[in-house]
Amino acid sequence: MISIGQLSKRTGVKIPTIRYYEQMGLIDAPERSVGNQRRYTKEGLSRLSFIRHSRELGFPLEDIRELLELSQHPEKPCGDAHGIANRHLNDVRDRIAKLTRLEGELKRIADCDSDNVAACAVIETLADHKLCETEH
Repeated sequence: MISIGQLSKRTGVKIPTIRYYEQMGLIDAPERSVGNQRRYTKEGLSRLSFIRHSRELGFPLEDIRELLELSQHPEKPCGDAHGIANRHLNDVRDRIAKLTRLEGELKRIADCDSDNVAACAVIETLADHKLCETEH
């Protein structure tokens, strides 16, 4: 059994976040010591590591909840897990495309060669969205 502080150090997840995951039902409420301290098992450590890695990959909490549920049924086919991962991949690709458009627009307005703010492309474009060349 390990304390919440040890769990935090071993997983890199901050203590308030661990408590939040407990409240959200992503990790089970731990046993308590005689002094009322939380005591986590190796399973709790593994589950929190799973959550942390999933968050690092950008999965939303609801997808993580579904993946955790699937992980409790190793006999099931992994098609549902693939579906969740592919849905997230499509979301990431959409965000990358949007960021690429945003990058192009920012690059365009940052290349302003004006000497004063009165004719500055950055200021003018931020004041009037119609001056943007792309939808971002």
